[in-house]
Amino acid sequence: MSDIFTKARARTGAFSGHFIDGAWREGKGATIPVIDPASEAQIGAIAAGGATEVDAAVTAARKTFESKEWSAMPAAGRERLLLKLADLVEAQQDEIAAIETIDNGMPYGISKMMAVGSAISSIRYHAGWPRRLTGETVPMSVPGNWHGYTTHDPLGVAALIVPWNAPFAITCSKLSAALAAGCSVVLKPAELAPMSGLRLAELVAEAGFPAGVVNVVTGLGAEAGAALVSHQGIDKISFTGSTATGKAILRESVTDLKRISLELGGKSASIVFADADLAKAIPAVAMGIFGNSGQVCAAGSRLFLHEAIFDRFIEGLVAFTQKLRVGPGTEEGVALGPLISAPQRDKVMSYIEAGRKEGATLVAGGDAPSGAGFFVNPTIFVDTNPAMSIVREEIFGPVLSVMKFSEDNLDDLAARANDSIYGLSAYVWTTNLGHAHALAKKLRSGSVKINGSGMEFALPFGGFRQSGVGREHGRAGVEAFTETKAVMVGW
Repeated sequence: MSDIFTKARARTGAFSGHFIDGAWREGKGATIPVIDPASEAQIGAIAAGGATEVDAAVTAARKTFESKEWSAMPAAGRERLLLKLADLVEAQQDEIAAIETIDNGMPYGISKMMAVGSAISSIRYHAGWPRRLTGETVPMSVPGNWHGYTTHDPLGVAALIVPWNAPFAITCSKLSAALAAGCSVVLKPAELAPMSGLRLAELVAEAGFPAGVVNVVTGLGAEAGAALVSHQGIDKISFTGSTATGKAILRESVTDLKRISLELGGKSASIVFADADLAKAIPAVAMGIFGNSGQVCAAGSRLFLHEAIFDRFIEGLVAFTQKLRVGPGTEEGVALGPLISAPQRDKVMSYIEAGRKEGATLVAGGDAPSGAGFFVNPTIFVDTNPAMSIVREEIFGPVLSVMKFSEDNLDDLAARANDSIYGLSAYVWTTNLGHAHALAKKLRSGSVKINGSGMEFALPFGGFRQSGVGREHGRAGVEAFTETKAVMVGW
């Protein structure tokens, strides 16, 4: 396996420019070092793009969109190129997964399955949409003879701003949805984990997409990201990241009413009833918060346990957690890699300290391994309550807050789970179908998963309240890159 990572490091060390109008352009001026969070070693550097590079990328995307070379390409043509891109990603999946591991830190097996495997699935799923992005025929009630119908026209130039926690998977999902709709795009990878996005640009060129359809500009969010969001040539912004940044993007978009999709933070609830299958629920709940070292917007970070199984569940959960190996994602058998950066590790550790001071009881973890790397051991608190910061605020790290419930009043239970500024996901474990369906209706979350977890690209994904605006995936995710047009024809 070491050969895979040697090749990946050679590839990341070679990236130094932006991908604009179908060609690579060397960056001018400053660069941004890219750090392997497991070793703290530099694996490369990216160009610190800004307004000049963003303008060139938006101009290229606009030119291609207006030429109709992509937006008016027959549906079969867009489908064919997307499927070819998926094939190329699949052929290079080992290398891409290795790049993601040294760039983001996630364990290689998870990187290959989650980051690259789901990316391939999302591209192939969206490849089918150009043929199916239909409007509807509408019965008319106005006097006369009329034929009424709607169409979904591509919005134009879309800015795709992706986070560092699952960069390749999220990039491919956004990109393939926008391309399926007929948009041209400008992608801004996260500066903390940009390398797989640059590798994707190479595969886009190899697949034969028209020049200017896909453009990639690297740089800091405060510079390249801000220039992209404020550019008047952008019609649509699709952003995944923090709620604070999402609010700033929303405020900026008001100037020219850009269309917006925001997938933001979460503080998701997991609810386990006494009748749940604990053999399945315990490992699923653990990995639902500790997977990717807790750096998942939909992580089940608040656990509600029925009192009848509380002690037994906690005992099993702690035992499972203590077996999770923490270490570099390049090593076999590692379940949890590092956090993305030193500031992120320090932030998580500050929340753990706050939990102690606020009176929560630590039953697992609570510390960081010594040595190089930005690691935090998986941490479980019991005796928590909604007033605590570890319960109310998104930590984005491997920290679980556990609470007990005894009543079977589903309204009260749902109210406790809904007591959050967020509403992204919820998880329910029960064999009682009445409880399952009732809670699915009562929980104020964009996704509710019963007796399991995972991502299905045919289902829309997004959140209530401060978890975001709009939906990704499914029909809704593709239509988010379109405008609906109404047509009336008199005859």
